[in-house]
Amino acid sequence: MNINTNKHLIYKNRYQQRTVILLFVLFFVLCFLLTGCIGLGYQVGAKSLFGQDVQTVYVPIFQSDSENRDIAERLTEAVCKRIESRSSYKVISRPTADSVLEGQIVDQRKGVTIVNNYSDPREIRGTLNIQIKWRDRRSNDLRQFDMIPWHDGSGRASATGYLVPEYGQSEITMEQQQIDQIADQIVGMMETPW
Repeated sequence: MNINTNKHLIYKNRYQQRTVILLFVLFFVLCFLLTGCIGLGYQVGAKSLFGQDVQTVYVPIFQSDSENRDIAERLTEAVCKRIESRSSYKVISRPTADSVLEGQIVDQRKGVTIVNNYSDPREIRGTLNIQIKWRDRRSNDLRQFDMIPWHDGSGRASATGYLVPEYGQSEITMEQQQIDQIADQIVGMMETPW
């Protein structure tokens, strides 16, 4: 019985040794592949999505003809925060940056989509449309945002938000939905095309 127990321990130790060796081999192969891919110009993370020709972005407050005065400031702040958190670009507060991202709110609308029996609005849909330009210091366009470019090289972004009073929502929550959607769209448009 002692011999069988020893054989079992020997087989168990061999199995553990093989597992440890296999894990070391896999670790070194993975390290070799990663360093090899990085050495060939492949990148991992946010840097792989955004061009390296631009390091800093200046974002002036978006222009707006809307009656809602603070939406331009809130949109600009959201775009700056998204650029900082999702891209490799640094937002700076002076026009000496590598690039300038300008935006203008061209349309903001609200419309009632659902009413109750007393003609009270139960759901309101709001849309926000903006126009953006991203240029370098020499006023050259950095991205062609649309498949069919506009005559001035700008891109368009649009968002829809909903206001449902029964859920405790207000116009501010509807606008925040729109602002978040547009900020995500703008940072997505700043990515390097494949």
